[in-house]
Amino acid sequence: MSSVLVGVIVVVLACVAAFVLRRRTPEPPTQSTWSAPQQLDRSEFFRPEAPWLVVAFTSATCHTCAAVAAKLEPLRSDAVAVEVIDYELRKSLHERYRIDAVPTTVIANAEGVVQRHFIGPVTATDLWAAVAEAREPGSTPPPEAHTPRR
Repeated sequence: MSSVLVGVIVVVLACVAAFVLRRRTPEPPTQSTWSAPQQLDRSEFFRPEAPWLVVAFTSATCHTCAAVAAKLEPLRSDAVAVEVIDYELRKSLHERYRIDAVPTTVIANAEGVVQRHFIGPVTATDLWAAVAEAREPGSTPPPEAHTPRR
């Protein structure tokens, strides 16, 4: 009988300890749920006849946005239309495509299907490589090719 009582006490203490420890563990931080559009209506953007479109959704109050917008300019060509959509000037497009974080940069084909997107800052190398890969799949080395060997 006493061994059963000891067992019950041990189980109760273990449950109490688990409860106390669980309450001390902080809640995980909230995770962002930002997303980019999957399809664009090319008629709403500059040069809808161009085979490719690179769009940066930006805001005048965002310092990172200006840097991203500057990285788009070298991509401008006969085959690639480039457009910067400032929230303060074209709020309706931000709302239509549910842009809730800037900068959001998208690369879309002639049909407006988004092939690649970046939310937040992006390096010129990553952006230009993404456009090259979208235009000609297999033209950039796979990510593991950039990993240094030990």
